[in-house]
Amino acid sequence: MRTLLVTALTASLLVVAPEAHAATIAWQPCPDQPAAECGTVAVPLDWADPRGPAVDLAVSRVRATDPSRRIGVLFVDAGGPGGSGAEFARAPYLSERVRARFDVVGFDQLGTNASSAIRCSSELMARQPDDDPADEAAFAALAEHNRAVRDDCRARHPVFDHVDTARSARDLDAVRRALGERRISFYGISYGTLLGQQYAELFGARVRSMVLDGVIDHSVDLRRFVVDRARAVEEAFGVFVTWCAENTTCALHGQDVHAAWEQALDRADAIGLGRRELIAWAYYEIRDGAWESLASLIADVGGARLAFEPNYDSLRYAVVCQDFALRFADFGEYRALRRAELRAAPTTRGTLLGHQEATTCLGFTDRPSNPPHRLDVDDAPPLLLLTSRYDVATPYAWARNVQRQARGAHVVTFDGPGHGVYHANDCTRTAADHHLLGTATARDVTC
Repeated sequence: MRTLLVTALTASLLVVAPEAHAATIAWQPCPDQPAAECGTVAVPLDWADPRGPAVDLAVSRVRATDPSRRIGVLFVDAGGPGGSGAEFARAPYLSERVRARFDVVGFDQLGTNASSAIRCSSELMARQPDDDPADEAAFAALAEHNRAVRDDCRARHPVFDHVDTARSARDLDAVRRALGERRISFYGISYGTLLGQQYAELFGARVRSMVLDGVIDHSVDLRRFVVDRARAVEEAFGVFVTWCAENTTCALHGQDVHAAWEQALDRADAIGLGRRELIAWAYYEIRDGAWESLASLIADVGGARLAFEPNYDSLRYAVVCQDFALRFADFGEYRALRRAELRAAPTTRGTLLGHQEATTCLGFTDRPSNPPHRLDVDDAPPLLLLTSRYDVATPYAWARNVQRQARGAHVVTFDGPGHGVYHANDCTRTAADHHLLGTATARDVTC
């Protein structure tokens, strides 16, 4: 159950204009997609000061294609942090049967895309020291760099200290009010699952149905944030090795894949690409379950082609470091965690994503504004959690842990790799659609 402190905090944050007087949205055809509607919703810069300065959130809506059978509004979020919810709503990502019954709505969270996007100095970020410090001096240099980036970015962007995910959940409810909807449904991917969870915690009675795909576990501490992901990526690499042994389409079929990987790392150093760049590239192939591409990458090392969400690199400082307690007391704590990470994933040299995000916050000593905690969604209907068995970004263990925290939640497991499995096959998509449409009782399923 919620503590008295959380209850009091929640109550104070819900002091907003009455529902009947919520602002409406002045919809206009979207410039890039006239069949969709675009608009803005004004919200307080600081929800603790609802009468203070306001900021605008970009919102998009695509109306139900079968309005006579419309169920209501389905909010969507593409994760990141840094993905554009407004653009995601305009994409035909969800099935036709879902889009027939719902107005699909998305908004750019504050600090993202068309909602006062935070973009830290690329020049400053390019000066980052090695994010695997070998000694006390290197640790101190990385800490100083991170604080310099954060302080400069904060000075450039007044919204910097107001973009954690709990705050975005209150913004989501403001958009709901502006739409005049009593309840909403929700589909979120990856970091978008944290937005869904926090909305269900604060406004559970306003949730009709919720599907979370690639599940963040907000209860993890620093060690689990990194080591759980390291275990997951090592396990997924093992699945790739097995696949390669069984499939002649693998460019490494019939070879010792582990030996080929080590040779590729050495070759990457020799040609100037660098093994760390190769490890990063390989990580994203593993995340996507792109086994043939991964095999070709190892067999023929070439230039890396990495891409990130529009302002993800900046939002790590402003969002991830405030949603999780990623704080290192000293170099000794960092060194112990790095050793644990490498023990968990000796082949892949740890976890790219978990390590990057944790070391982005190295040097921060403030308490996160949205500290991690166990999920409390007693007021919300049962959640449906989608996960892959070999997800390296949001590990399978996280989905199962969230299920234990959320009474009545069910897990749909795709028995394969990938991150975000709505489109993995008909089984995962049908389970999610049934839950959103209310056409079947949710249950644990392995696809």
